[in-house]
Amino acid sequence: MVDVSSKDETQRIAVAEGRVVMAEATLSVILKGDAKKGDVIGAARIAGIMAAKRTHELIPLCHPLMLTGVLVDIEPDAALPGLRVRAEVKTRGPTGVEMEALTAVSVTCLTIYDMAKSVDRAMRIEGVRLLEKSGGKSGAWRAAPRGEP
Repeated sequence: MVDVSSKDETQRIAVAEGRVVMAEATLSVILKGDAKKGDVIGAARIAGIMAAKRTHELIPLCHPLMLTGVLVDIEPDAALPGLRVRAEVKTRGPTGVEMEALTAVSVTCLTIYDMAKSVDRAMRIEGVRLLEKSGGKSGAWRAAPRGEP
């Protein structure tokens, strides 16, 4: 594990995104709340928050962090069709929260898949990526818009 004991404690924020692409009928079932397993969006949001808090247990060599905020947004997108997932994670400490944001998005997407797979096994999880991060010695970073390197 990387020694971060000499690093300054700063406000750290990371934002990640992903999406679950599905059939229009599947999106309709989810939005109506008719999935057999219950409230897909509510359960997925809680799963993402829980995952962010436990990232150090899932990813080898990640530091356990005291998170000060985790926000998981899930928005329907008829153009996909599917659900767009966005997670923002915050802490004040000597190391960043990129892995926590990516883990939150990944587990949120996996939970959506799990809860709706009885309707649509062909769903696809796509585009999981870091959008931005701030804090620390390296400062702010922002991903290029889609389609750019």
